[in-house]
Amino acid sequence: MADNKGILVVGEVMEGKLLPITAELLGAGKKLAGELGETLSCILISDKVGDAAKAAIVAGADKVYVTEDPQLKDYSNDTYMQVMEKAVKDLSPRIVIMGQTPVGRDLAPRLAFRLGVSATMDCLELAIDPASKLMNCTRPVYGGNARAVFTSEGIPQIATVRTKAATPNAPDPGKAGEVIPFTVAIDAGKVKAKVLQTVKEEVAGIKLEDASAVVSGGRGMGGPEPFTKELAELAKILKGAVGASRPPCDNKWVADSIQVGLTGKIIAPELYIAVGISGSSQHMSGCSGSKCIVAINKDPEANIFKEARFGVVGDWKVVLPAFTTKVKELVQ
Repeated sequence: MADNKGILVVGEVMEGKLLPITAELLGAGKKLAGELGETLSCILISDKVGDAAKAAIVAGADKVYVTEDPQLKDYSNDTYMQVMEKAVKDLSPRIVIMGQTPVGRDLAPRLAFRLGVSATMDCLELAIDPASKLMNCTRPVYGGNARAVFTSEGIPQIATVRTKAATPNAPDPGKAGEVIPFTVAIDAGKVKAKVLQTVKEEVAGIKLEDASAVVSGGRGMGGPEPFTKELAELAKILKGAVGASRPPCDNKWVADSIQVGLTGKIIAPELYIAVGISGSSQHMSGCSGSKCIVAINKDPEANIFKEARFGVVGDWKVVLPAFTTKVKELVQ
């Protein structure tokens, strides 16, 4: 595989639209391609790609390979694997990157196993080593308490990137690029599992993982009411979303879908406000990528203050209303 060149981003499409994670991956991919002096390609796999291919070029791709087939409407590793095996064989990329999404978490290790290489999962940063020209992957270890750099000598190098860890390229509507049909004959006989039903989660407002501001509550909130009142009010002012640590979810104060943490959702908003959250390593693994963490807790020894940029020691029932009032004045 000495002749392998270029970066291949495995994009994600939903209903003909490019998902935000793809733009983020193209941002990371462009940096790698620039360091190597090679091309940045993207492959889109779906039943109908629509305008997503053009959107990928605007987001930074030099070439976009499009695979369309009715059998690719819903993700299945049995169908997507057939596409990706052929893509790696025919396109010979040096590096393959995917999102740390349900698709990437399932597809990346399976593809790596088939190719006899390794996959580095949940990366926060990717860079090229100038001497070896291999990709260095920085990822969290020990529950997010430390970071380690991993390098694999197997080619292609495969990695998944955490949502919001990479910055998308500035959109360039005038960028020249090539959309190339990539036909793969899907062998239905190799499909061992099928999607029988898809249940869409109804989300009011901004999705937690897409929000630039998240206001989260913990055990210290004392019950379900603050999540729909005080926390929701502040989140609305900031045009963000409400999150929670694990205890409120375990106590059924809120839905499991808004849990932030190692066993919940991993997010990286611009602003993360933690109210009544102690800051366990499990929770911090889910929000440590936040650009700015603000903590409100009555316990001055709470671990959350070690992670926060700004902290207020006090009863949230006193602090939060005043904080919300001030924020309201500043944003209006």
